[in-house]
Amino acid sequence: MKTVIKNTFLTATINNFGAELCSLKNNFNKEYIWEGNPEFWGKHSPILFPIVGTLKNNSFDYDNKKYHLSRHGFAREMEFELIEKKENSATFSIQSSEETLKVYPFEFELQIIYTLEKNNLSIAYKVINKGNSQIPFSIGAHPALALPGNFENYSIQFEKEEPLQYYLLENDLISNETKKLEPQEGQIPLTYQLFENDALIFKTLESKSITILENKKPFLKVNFEDFPSLGIWTKMNAPFLCIEPWFGYSDTGENSGNIFEKEGIQILNENETFNSEFNIEIL
Repeated sequence: MKTVIKNTFLTATINNFGAELCSLKNNFNKEYIWEGNPEFWGKHSPILFPIVGTLKNNSFDYDNKKYHLSRHGFAREMEFELIEKKENSATFSIQSSEETLKVYPFEFELQIIYTLEKNNLSIAYKVINKGNSQIPFSIGAHPALALPGNFENYSIQFEKEEPLQYYLLENDLISNETKKLEPQEGQIPLTYQLFENDALIFKTLESKSITILENKKPFLKVNFEDFPSLGIWTKMNAPFLCIEPWFGYSDTGENSGNIFEKEGIQILNENETFNSEFNIEIL
């Protein structure tokens, strides 16, 4: 089942499975979200929860027990309930269940709220602790933004001038190896070679937005004021770029296995609610 929201500027379509944004179009029918062709990557914009990236040995320890949790968690593979619908907004929800507790022994509700305002699509995350203990979690976005035509016609521009140091992945874990992006006239030209070692992982950034330009003309911006970390990724020869605001990231090789000690993990106390949002702005 799919849910459609719209305003006078934009139309967004969300698949209730995974609460996944699968289309964002303007009034001229221009599509801004990757079509999901499995030849390259069969997703559009999955929700990453309750982990972002990969755990060491795909497992974590809690209360003297080992739990196995696959890459990026389970939310993207669950059917969400549509709990509120307006013309320009929709709210989706999943809750902990007998199945989730087998791999993640914490009681929660996760809500995803999509809202169109003028030329913006806001995507808000709400994590509610419904148990009587602390909840350790990560959450993140993975929107694939459609870049038709020649990939090298595109560039990205960070909000601020800063050292753009990123971490490399090794066997899906964060390695100790870092590199730096070197802007040219304030922009980073896109090439597939940038991603030959998988995603670029920024643990911290001063910039809170990234603009995508085509032939040096801005056409889309991702604003992520709330989020401390970011991933940027594409597949070789694929006509999309993922700009991924995150709370948390993959384990390092030194990770102890204790999920409460995991680098980048968020801790939500009993009866507390976590809120964050980012938006995709059409320029």
